Amino acid sequence: MNTLRLSCSHALIKYLIAQKIMIDGKKMPLFAGAFGIYGHGNVACIGQAMEEFQDELPGYRGHHEQNMALSGIGYARAMRRKQIFIATSSVGPGSTNMVTAAAVALSNRLPILLLPGDTF
Repeated sequence: MNTLRLSCSHALIKYLIAQKIMIDGKKMPLFAGAFGIYGHGNVACIGQAMEEFQDELPGYRGHHEQNMALSGIGYARAMRRKQIFIATSSVGPGSTNMVTAAAVALSNRLPILLLPGDTF
């Protein structure tokens, strides 16, 4: 067995890409794509990993964290909860901007994966 050395961000993105779901007899990716605002702490880690795996997990640059998360929730609703979007933000107010969308997802029982930034 060979050892594969990856950063935590690269390992996370590869893991998310590996998640599949059966939809109408077809094997489809569970995570259809990701929204992100890259700055401060996440540009050099998760942003870089998402750029490298763009073909397998499409990434879209957002302009406001709450809108990205709400768009992901809308996608989950349109797909009848069968596929999920990811929303990631940099550290600071961006992380708190996603809280309202998290409450919307919870109250409507809609899936979304939120990856907020941590520290500088």
